[in-house]
Amino acid sequence: MKLTIRIFCLLFFIATFAEAATQRKIPSYEKYIKTYSTLAVEQQRQHRIPASITLAQGLLESGAGQSDLARRSNNHFGIKCHSDWRGGRVYHDDDLRGECFRKYKRVEDSYEDHSKFLKRSRYESLFRLKITDYKGWARGLQKCGYATDRAYANKLIKVIEDYELYRYDSGKIQKTTHQEKKKQKYPSVNYTIYRTFGLLYVYAKENDSFDQIARNLDFSVRELKKYNEVPEDFPLQKGDIVYLEKKKKKADKPNYDHVVQIGESMHSIAQKYGIQIKSLYKMNKKDKDYVPEEGDVLKLR
Repeated sequence: MKLTIRIFCLLFFIATFAEAATQRKIPSYEKYIKTYSTLAVEQQRQHRIPASITLAQGLLESGAGQSDLARRSNNHFGIKCHSDWRGGRVYHDDDLRGECFRKYKRVEDSYEDHSKFLKRSRYESLFRLKITDYKGWARGLQKCGYATDRAYANKLIKVIEDYELYRYDSGKIQKTTHQEKKKQKYPSVNYTIYRTFGLLYVYAKENDSFDQIARNLDFSVRELKKYNEVPEDFPLQKGDIVYLEKKKKKADKPNYDHVVQIGESMHSIAQKYGIQIKSLYKMNKKDKDYVPEEGDVLKLR
């Protein structure tokens, strides 16, 4: 009888946990991604703008297509009229009252105009970045003045990572299947293992992956991803820290706090100091929806 009760409690916990995990994803966001991901990938093919960035900007600027501006004018990127605009117009309160925004006949026109808008000389430096460098693009957009929000880059990065939008930067819609991954061959790579904060780690190399690191260092991929608190298919960039053991609950002395920079997420800050993300949220009394803003001071211990 006691065994039956324990099994029932375990099943109830698993069901509750699964439901909570599902609830973290906003249905309107998921619907938007499903609707416009193909369009974002096509824009990437034509204009070399990361599909993840296009989708993330569309989600944030249009409220997943539900904002008043998006509904009235099909404007999914909050682009204002400017002096060179000759198309339709709609007036909407933003930084100032009654500002002029571009109006489009179709959402597709908004996506195309957004791509052309980013090809202005103001954003020229972004096109020298790799198509998979969504963090660099997010930081660049904020620095170039796309939005006045001091947390804009960090919001883009959070959305991209929460909804795994980086998957679309490969130019493919479908995820690589488990069987296909098993067929992939990973080259023999030598990694230098470091120890800082009492933790063992390696630096990711060019075009690296968790699968490649795991196979070369005799780890299970699942174990390595768990240590680094990343979802399936999380992309590594050269120089990223990859921990080989479980991170700590607080940073080592003398790291008492951290001043947030442009393009940092709670995950990247946790990786920098070798601490668990949930501990970083807890120490700073922040919920999972919190996005660090440039200049915020976060406790590390």
